[in-house]
Amino acid sequence: MSGKADWFLIGMVSAVIVATLAPDLGRAGGLMHVDAVTNLGVLALFFLHGMGLSTDSLKDGASKWKLHLLVQVCTFVAFPLWWALWAKLLGPYMSHDLMMGFFYLAVLPSTVSSSVAMTAMARGHVAAAVLNATLSTLLGVFITPLLVSLVMNGAGHHFDVADTMLKIAKMLLLPFIVGHLMRPVLGAMFARIKPYTMAFDRAVIVLLVWSAFSDSVADGLWRNHGPGLLAQAVAGTMLFLLPMLWFSRMLARRLNFDVEGEIVAVFCGSKKSMASGMPMAKLLFGGSASMGVLVLPIMLYHQIQMFVCTLMARRYAARSTPP
Repeated sequence: MSGKADWFLIGMVSAVIVATLAPDLGRAGGLMHVDAVTNLGVLALFFLHGMGLSTDSLKDGASKWKLHLLVQVCTFVAFPLWWALWAKLLGPYMSHDLMMGFFYLAVLPSTVSSSVAMTAMARGHVAAAVLNATLSTLLGVFITPLLVSLVMNGAGHHFDVADTMLKIAKMLLLPFIVGHLMRPVLGAMFARIKPYTMAFDRAVIVLLVWSAFSDSVADGLWRNHGPGLLAQAVAGTMLFLLPMLWFSRMLARRLNFDVEGEIVAVFCGSKKSMASGMPMAKLLFGGSASMGVLVLPIMLYHQIQMFVCTLMARRYAARSTPP
C-alpha cells in the first residue's frame, strides 16, 4: 500500500480511538460540532467529484455496454445475492447489527477514485472505468436506499424511502451535477487543486468515521458488543471481497472480454465506496446506537480491497504487451 493509504488508515484508526476515549467531542451536537463540518465537507467533496468528471472520458467508454452491464450487475445484484446466501449460513453465529452492516456494504455503489486509479495502474480501459464508476455512483443514490428500506425496515430501522432518496440526492447528486456543470468555468482552478483533492476526500471520510463512532460509543457501542465483533467483521470482509474478485474475473473471461475490459470488470465490479457509503449511512442510520457497527464493514472492506487490488493491479501491469 502507498504512504497515502497508510496515513488514511492511521487517520481512521485514530478517529475510532478518539471517539472511544472522548465520544462527546465528535458526537452530533458535541463540543467540536463535527456533524456540521462533515455536512459541508460532503457537499464540497461531491462538487469536486463532479468537476473532475471528464465528458470526453464518458464518451470514450460509452460503447462497451456489455462491460458496463456486467459491472452494475456485480455491484447491485451479485453482492446482495451473495450476502443473502452466506447470511443464511452464518446469520446465527454473527451479531445482527454486523450482519446488517454487511448488507449495507453489499448494496453500496462502486467507488470512483480508487477504481479508476487501479485500472490505470493495471493498464486497463480507463475511460470505461470512469463511466462505470460514475454510473454506479449515480445509480446508488436511488438503488442503495431502496434496497436498504426493503430489507432493513422492521429490523430495528425504519425508513421513509422517498424522503431518504431525496435527502441523499440533495447531499450527493446535486453537488455532483453542479460541479460537473461548472467544469467549463472552473476547470483551470480544478486542475491546480487536483493534487490536493484526494487528501480532502480522505479527510472528509475520517471526519465521518469520527462522527459515526462518537455517536455509537456514546450510545453504548463497546458496552453492548464484545471483542469478537472485530474478528467477525474481518472474517466477513474477506468472505465478501475474495469471492467477488473471482466472480467478476470469471464472468469477464466467460464473456470473452479482452484483458483491458477484464481489469475494469474486476476493479469496478468488486469495489464499494466509502465516499458515498459514509454520508448515506449518516442519513439512513444517524441517531442509531448501532451505527458504529453498521459502518464497520465499510471501513475494513475499503482498506483490504485497496491492499489486495494494488497487488492485483501490479500483476496485471507486469503482463507482456502483444506486438
